[in-house]
Amino acid sequence: MPEQQQTGRVIALVGAESTGKSTLAAALAPRVAELTGWPCTWVPEYLREWCDAQGRTPREAEQEAIALEQARRIELAAATHAVVLADTTPLMTAVYHRQVFGSQALDAMALAWQRRCALTLLTALDLPWEPDGLQRDGPQVRAPVDNRLRELLVGAGLAFAVVSGSGPRRLEAALDAMVPVLRLRRAPRTGLLTRLQDRDAAQPAWLWACDSCDQPDCEHTAFQQRIRTAGSLQRS
Repeated sequence: MPEQQQTGRVIALVGAESTGKSTLAAALAPRVAELTGWPCTWVPEYLREWCDAQGRTPREAEQEAIALEQARRIELAAATHAVVLADTTPLMTAVYHRQVFGSQALDAMALAWQRRCALTLLTALDLPWEPDGLQRDGPQVRAPVDNRLRELLVGAGLAFAVVSGSGPRRLEAALDAMVPVLRLRRAPRTGLLTRLQDRDAAQPAWLWACDSCDQPDCEHTAFQQRIRTAGSLQRS
């Protein structure tokens, strides 16, 4: 009897425009394969392909189909690879659906799909904005998009790791964040996870239960505090 196909782990890269998601995903895939020996790939952002083909940005009624196609391509890759780096997920479509059209209609679907990801990496706003095709709106939208992403992730109780730094530092930060996920899979050959295990030993314990987190530099705790402060100001 043939062995049942195992679904690969999806590492989602989300973040505002021009924060290095595509560059990071493309660099992570071969690095993860090198470190683990597992088949690994990355799935590019479908929106970019769509805009190039249509010569325009999508209308409101076209957003859901774009989100579903992004999900379909990720799932297709996960059927044949142990690890998949997803350069955006339906969650990004939902965020821009609200940003551009003022609609939250895609939020529930996008968050349900995001729960299937083994890890969510949120790219920080520490890289300079650069123009790149029709799908970019300008540097002024980066902070609102980043805030909306954090709001949705925290509100849904979805753990995420913020990846910052430039060049090799950004890549290394992403690899460090991925260690708890990658070490859950058994390496196909002895010794391939040595570096990842060394990273794991050097890192503080990973806190997924953010409600009880007391680390002062925790991204989740800091964002929750900003939400509480904003709410207090509005009520006063």
